[in-house]
Amino acid sequence: MAPLNDSLSSIIDVIESKPLCVPQTKPILQPNSFNLSQGTLRAKDSSPILFDVPQNVTFTPFSSHSISTDAPLPILLRVQANAHKGGFLGFTKESPSDLHTNSLGRFEDREFLSLFRFKMWWSTAWIGKSGSDLQAESQWVMLKIPEIDSYVAIIPIIEGSFRASLNPGELGNVLISAESGSTKVKESSFNSIAYIHICDNPYNLMREAFSALRVHMNTFKLLEEKKLPKIVDKFGWCTWDACYLTVDPATIWTGVKEFEDGGVCPKFIIIDDGWQSINFDGDEVDKDAENLVLGGEQMTARLTSFKECKKFRNYKGGSFISSDASHFDPHKPKMIIYKATERIQAIILRRKLIKESGEQDLHELDEKIKTLSEELNAMFEVEKEESSGSEDVSGSGMAAFTRDLRLRFKSLDDIYVWHALCGAWNGVRPETMTDLKAKVVPFDLSPGLDATMPDLAVDKIVEAGIGLVHPSKAHEFYDSMHSYLASVGVTGAKIDVFQTLESVAEEHGGRVELAKAYYDGLTESMIKNFNGTEVIASMQQCNEFFFLATKQISIGRVGDDFWWQDPYGDPQGVYWLQGVHMIHCSYNSFWMGQMIQPDWDMFQSDHVCAEYHAASRAICGGPVYLSDHLGKASHNFDLIKKLAFFDGTIPRCVHYALPTRDSLFKNPLFDKESILKIFNFNKFGGVIGAFNCQGAGWCPKEHRFKGYKECYTTVSGTIHVSDIEWDQNPEAAGSQVSYTGDYLVYKQQSEGILIMNSKSDAIKITLEPSAFDLFSFVPVTELGSSGVRFAPLGLINMFNCVGTVQDMKVTGDNSIRVDLKGEGNFMAYSSLAPVMCYLNDKEAEFKWEEETGKLSFFVPWVEESGGISHLSFTF
Repeated sequence: MAPLNDSLSSIIDVIESKPLCVPQTKPILQPNSFNLSQGTLRAKDSSPILFDVPQNVTFTPFSSHSISTDAPLPILLRVQANAHKGGFLGFTKESPSDLHTNSLGRFEDREFLSLFRFKMWWSTAWIGKSGSDLQAESQWVMLKIPEIDSYVAIIPIIEGSFRASLNPGELGNVLISAESGSTKVKESSFNSIAYIHICDNPYNLMREAFSALRVHMNTFKLLEEKKLPKIVDKFGWCTWDACYLTVDPATIWTGVKEFEDGGVCPKFIIIDDGWQSINFDGDEVDKDAENLVLGGEQMTARLTSFKECKKFRNYKGGSFISSDASHFDPHKPKMIIYKATERIQAIILRRKLIKESGEQDLHELDEKIKTLSEELNAMFEVEKEESSGSEDVSGSGMAAFTRDLRLRFKSLDDIYVWHALCGAWNGVRPETMTDLKAKVVPFDLSPGLDATMPDLAVDKIVEAGIGLVHPSKAHEFYDSMHSYLASVGVTGAKIDVFQTLESVAEEHGGRVELAKAYYDGLTESMIKNFNGTEVIASMQQCNEFFFLATKQISIGRVGDDFWWQDPYGDPQGVYWLQGVHMIHCSYNSFWMGQMIQPDWDMFQSDHVCAEYHAASRAICGGPVYLSDHLGKASHNFDLIKKLAFFDGTIPRCVHYALPTRDSLFKNPLFDKESILKIFNFNKFGGVIGAFNCQGAGWCPKEHRFKGYKECYTTVSGTIHVSDIEWDQNPEAAGSQVSYTGDYLVYKQQSEGILIMNSKSDAIKITLEPSAFDLFSFVPVTELGSSGVRFAPLGLINMFNCVGTVQDMKVTGDNSIRVDLKGEGNFMAYSSLAPVMCYLNDKEAEFKWEEETGKLSFFVPWVEESGGISHLSFTF
């Protein structure tokens, strides 16, 4: 294949004769920004990036590499224009091996931001100043190079059958590890095992670097190339934290009804783990595992059928339509969960006593465990006796259930179900799926995971191994599962436990080749069965997933699970874990957002930090969904209505939230001084969220997150309009509006407004522990000859108030029109009082404050127009 610049030259030669809006010039070759000489890698001929680069390490410019890509022309041209900014690092060893580690050189006294895998499935941010400060399994590192006002990213990638990561070395060295995942797949030489790129803007750096890798690797697609799933603009409910593995038709029906009764019915639901036909090795193959409650109990089980388990098979069509599942006690799931939790805590205590003291005579504790087990089983027996419906008159099982849900709850659009990448947590039972050539494969962890956090899920999978479908049958596996689900009314899937493939690849050509086979099969099935878009990826935060699985997948989790309390018992975890979640999501979005729409996960509206979570979800740019327990006391509808409209849609930002530039190289978790600031865009403005996340963080010595009580403290900072990276907005407002350079700022907590521009002093803020504030920015519009200055904030009863503004048009020298969605208190800034105000073509009363310029009135929900109201102002 031809090198990049030659191939693009030929493309442009071809299109020059066609009437396309592309540059009519040949690419201009520029010298590469990097130079490796005498053991030093320099940027722009001056600034050293890596010292003491070993002689076996090579650098080759991006433009010298051959390409074969299906990337769209605009991306190709963008990559070509920036080709001189990047190149590849490689290295050569004397002997072939399936695992190599090599220094890339060292750096010290350079501020960096990095992302590393703290569990097999999850990544988070880390900062430092030396290569030795990196954490194991780093996915990339970004260095700040202030002397040339630039930033440099080093990104380990995939070459051939090897996947790479960065690791800390001694004396400031950065180590790169390349592994195949199979002792049968060995190599000794790499030309492009890491990519390095430079840019003067950290946000453009990520965009340019991953665009270059998209063209070079041709194994994934950028977010801008893909459609988003339908759920992204909607409010939803997930069953996981609500009922864990006890989920059944009555639980789901009751949950959706409670939201409807509260005034906001979900537009989508996720039936999480607990609906599948699974059992354990040694069980009768056609008998479902029963009485499972808590996460962990199911993690050594395997899938036995693509069809739903008995709880759902027994649903009789039409049985809940008339009764509304009134027989069901909404407090039952929580009661069962508490009983199961009490039992498991007793079992853990017993194990601890035996381990620490060798105590064997634990009669009282054994009796307690026995009693709790009997009480738990009795609760399930009572549940089985309760009727799920009368005579089967209109079908049964999942198909009848999903049909009845939609008949009863008219606003419910999408029904997703959970499944693991390999079927269930431990794959499939081979004897039940012989046509898929499945067999149980040992789960061998990569040495790179030795420094990650202890994980129950990993321990359980190691214990039982994975029932792995042969990679040649991956397409048949996913198509069989998904085509059945689609046939019974399921419209999408939340797919979990992605990273298992890396540990079962010994006999299948290594982790990269096994992943390719599975992800290709999954992609084909998505296109056929789920509209090509309706999949949420979870437990997938490894570069392997992003480089191989995202041709079709366009949304995925960017944080660990929402933990409502610390599973390790720290009572303060109910607070500090929420800040940790914010950090995961914010910084992971910085790179994952290049390929997928970030999903910030569910939370519970009655949690002590619910408002804190809600504020972040309101501006994150992804879907908003809850996992509330059942029972009216478990829902905070006043809070929910700040997030979602009555019809179950949401005022979503047009981009995904990112950390502000002054947050990139800070530690907002435990430096006792930094506020996490994130920004996003609306069609007619921007928004900054400020969060006090202090109080916890990663402990490198203990390999876990833990609380730092001394850091759970008040912090102060500043907010300014320049904190928003306005050039990153993909959907700037229409050209009809002429901006003056001033912005209206709305402070959510105090409901105060002020005018700010680039020369204004910053707003000083102070946040208590686990506190937040939101700042909405709207460009001020000046109306022609009247000179009136106007800026609409939208409905200030919504967290993302400016997101409620659907359109704004200047309709004359003295008039302006605003289209708005929702119900509540409309507010705008107006330098003069309107002569006339109209709401949906009827004159409306309004309030205007001369001192502040606040213009406000109430806007009702208009059902006939889907909640859209038309406001017009004449001056």
